Amino acid sequence: MKERAYHEKVNIDNELKLRELLQTLPHFCRDFFIGIEPTTSSRTRIAYAYDLGTFFEYMHENNPSCKKMEISEFSIDLLDQIKASDIEEYLNWLKYYVKDDVEHTNNERGISRKLACLRSFYNFFFRTERIFTNPAELVKMPKLHEKAIIRLDVDEVASLLDEVESGENLTERQKAYHAQTKKRDLAMLTLMLGTGIRVSECVGLDLTDVDFKNNGIKVHRKGGYESIVYFGEEVEEALSDYMQEREKIIPVEGHANALFLSMQKKRLNVRSVENLVKKYSKLVTSLKNITPHKLRSTYGTTLYQESGDIYLVADVLGHKDVNTTRKHYAAQADERRRQAAKIVRLREK
Repeated sequence: MKERAYHEKVNIDNELKLRELLQTLPHFCRDFFIGIEPTTSSRTRIAYAYDLGTFFEYMHENNPSCKKMEISEFSIDLLDQIKASDIEEYLNWLKYYVKDDVEHTNNERGISRKLACLRSFYNFFFRTERIFTNPAELVKMPKLHEKAIIRLDVDEVASLLDEVESGENLTERQKAYHAQTKKRDLAMLTLMLGTGIRVSECVGLDLTDVDFKNNGIKVHRKGGYESIVYFGEEVEEALSDYMQEREKIIPVEGHANALFLSMQKKRLNVRSVENLVKKYSKLVTSLKNITPHKLRSTYGTTLYQESGDIYLVADVLGHKDVNTTRKHYAAQADERRRQAAKIVRLREK
């Protein structure tokens, strides 16, 4: 059987998971997921299914008329019975609740995402004239406070890569593994720091996606399209060293095309890379709490500082909307404007 591309396998796994989740939701929800399929990713649909599950569980526990039946038996008429005040109470409940003896909290961003899900859900049925009211549209979005971009300074980047290369601060047990994974780890972190690709894009790379002739990699972007991202000499050197090692490894069946392999000779997954980044960043005491996404932020910030071209940053990072980029790097844009005030002189002193 032909080996599936990483993104194809992820989509299939997500589709199977969605089918499983739909069994726990009201039957009319299936129409919603069929309707949004052409314009959303499989990951987004999974997130929506979880959020709708939380919403209907809340209604089942807190709405007297909903307690009388199982969630899967809810009819679409229920949506017209729910008022804006019910949704506001639900959003307030999301700040803290306990489920299966586990505490759950949501900050303003989590609550905003769940309201966005409900708005999309209600809009679909309202637009297709299957309900008469749209209370989700009447509920105001929570005010989001801008988060400061956490990134690595130049010396921190150097310290991190030095630690990956040397493994100096690792435990003796870790050093035994490090000897076998050093080139792989260095190639991965250098690649993410040198191109700004997402961790999902990194683990999804196949051997055939690397083009040393043009110093580029083919990545499968969020949203389903493919893009070529180019890399510099440092990335080329780290990747070349690793490729020599990779060619000697015989992967497990079904993982033959994967660029980055685990110790079990299978394609690395996102969680493994997150743990790997966390492990190395903790060894360098001056570092902040670093995640793969913060490596991406480091690249984006540096590229914007050096180029001043927000459209270039958006294109390289794979943002479809430049406003997304502008929002994330607004602080850097403001700093550049401040610098502009010092550049122009009206009179010589």
